[in-house]
Amino acid sequence: MNGVRGRGVLKRRIDPKEANRAIKRLLNNPDDTAQVFAIIRALTGDSFERLFQRTLADPEGRRVLETRTDLVGVLEDRERLRSMPIGSLGRTYVEFVEREHISASGLVDASDQHIEESVFLDPRAKNLSDRLRDAHDIWHVVTGYGRDLLGEGSLLAFTCAQVRNPGVAFIVIAGLIKLYANGHKDAPRLFWQGFRRGLRARNMTAVDWEGWLERPLEEIRAELRVDAPPVYEPLFSEAAAALH
Repeated sequence: MNGVRGRGVLKRRIDPKEANRAIKRLLNNPDDTAQVFAIIRALTGDSFERLFQRTLADPEGRRVLETRTDLVGVLEDRERLRSMPIGSLGRTYVEFVEREHISASGLVDASDQHIEESVFLDPRAKNLSDRLRDAHDIWHVVTGYGRDLLGEGSLLAFTCAQVRNPGVAFIVIAGLIKLYANGHKDAPRLFWQGFRRGLRARNMTAVDWEGWLERPLEEIRAELRVDAPPVYEPLFSEAAAALH
């Protein structure tokens, strides 16, 4: 189990028809997070396997994947996170999720129907898959993008550069086309900026988030080569606007 080689998941068949059905549902309801997982699953192909091997090749990434921890449980311990220093990753994270009325377990619920345990040949690959999902809102905090439509799209563009997944790219492009067609002319600049930030940043799938929660957020951004968060006017869907 200590070697880098060895396939992590079964080869996946790309299903563009399912991706097309799911993207239509997502564009009709941008808050339907389950469709994001459906699209990624339909178009992943071998991109997850390449990400798995790249993360294993990183010493910290390999250690993280070989140490099975309950990241959701850590992130749901809000009392502990609130006790962390002001400006730390953990403290900023809990302030973010409480302000947005969300939780790490919510993403687990949204993704459960799209998980096929049988595709994982290596338990470390399953660990990577879970951590990508569970750390999504940590990535929000580190990059500085909000959960509005422009923020989510920009974070997905950042994520696309990091994980190189065709499903994520498909969501980004479809969302960009719809936003631009609806008159949001700033979307291309923000999405492209997000993609470039993701290219410059270190591989964030290899980070030991549990061990970094008490560290200053600005120190983490510097170490990960994530530059200052962009300034933009948030754009909320009708359902999300009701919460703000």
